[in-house]
Amino acid sequence: MDPLTPKDVEHIAQLAYIKLSDEESEDMRVQLTNILGHFASLSSVDTDGVEATGHTTDSNSVMRKDEPQPPLDRDDVLKNAPDRDGEFVRVRPVLE
Repeated sequence: MDPLTPKDVEHIAQLAYIKLSDEESEDMRVQLTNILGHFASLSSVDTDGVEATGHTTDSNSVMRKDEPQPPLDRDDVLKNAPDRDGEFVRVRPVLE
């Protein structure tokens, strides 16, 4: 695998919304190149005849079945709301 370029690291930093100094950028370039090299080495592993799995072990869901239930009573729900506006729960704005 070819090493990452400083431009590659700059692009990744922009995607992650982080600002890196020149020294941090060089450290990150080396580290990311090493990480990607480890992933590239996985392509040499022979997986013929290996069935794809979602889990490495037998696992059972501990979640309850998703079955329709009657809705909660509005007054009971609003009774627990820390702030309300009429029949609505009032929350802080997420976007400005």
